[in-house]
Amino acid sequence: MGEPGPARWHEPVLVAEVLHFLDPAPGKLFVDATVGTGGHAQALLSRGARVIGIDQDPLALERARTRLAPFSGQVQLLHGNFRDLPDLLLPLSPPRVDGILFDLGASSFQLDSPERGFSFMGDGPLDMRMDPGGPATAADLVNHLPEAELTRILWEYGEERHARRIARAIVRARPLRTTTELAHLVARAVGDKSRRYRIHPATRTFQALRIAVNDELGALRAALPSALGLLAPGGTLCVISFHSLEDRIVKRFVREEALTGRFEALTKKPITPTVEEIARNPRARSAKLRAGRVREVGPGLATCP
Repeated sequence: MGEPGPARWHEPVLVAEVLHFLDPAPGKLFVDATVGTGGHAQALLSRGARVIGIDQDPLALERARTRLAPFSGQVQLLHGNFRDLPDLLLPLSPPRVDGILFDLGASSFQLDSPERGFSFMGDGPLDMRMDPGGPATAADLVNHLPEAELTRILWEYGEERHARRIARAIVRARPLRTTTELAHLVARAVGDKSRRYRIHPATRTFQALRIAVNDELGALRAALPSALGLLAPGGTLCVISFHSLEDRIVKRFVREEALTGRFEALTKKPITPTVEEIARNPRARSAKLRAGRVREVGPGLATCP
């Protein structure tokens, strides 16, 4: 199968808003910590900026290399998890950067690949690893974790009100091997209650397992302070989240850092997509962007340690 043409690239969300806050220009250096297939990076590079792109998915990185080939002199792509930002950037010896972007969650490229196991829209293995070389798959979790731990994951990461019932059904039905098997089991487990769901009854279960498999919240908590330490005075942090668990972490981090006086929130409330963007790209509907800036050193402001 050939590489996708421009019309088939994953469409990044909130591009205009990201460009507004990061303000790319020649001479500026940005880190796209979740470069994916390169949508946001392409927009930054088109304004003349340089970009270091990072992603834990090597398959996405291959697509990004193709998409960003016209900017080969401006971009470096690295395989790794953004929780390791300082270690990933150390060999490059970059100066403090002008902006860092996190676009969290799974991409359309991943969701639309049944063999990756992120979605129940197509039948595939229960995998869900963003890095295919990761240690544990969703199948490992559903087939080996105790019922109590499965319940905790579904409740904490999926905010699933029927977590206990679904976990019990999973344990009774083990082993489960495919996304379709799991989705049908969840729908049966919630029974008549599934009519109350505005989304497919398995959506929260799949979200919870994906977060657990990739330790997404733990990685985000580790990465945000590291990112702040890499920003130059006046540098901007942008984070796009897709569910309330991520957004709470980002909101709390921005608020706490703003209290130190070294950082200012640029968004009192999260920025959300316009009606026009959602009509063009329905997967953008749950996106929320928060941004903040490292203050320039001045009177009354201490320098960062």
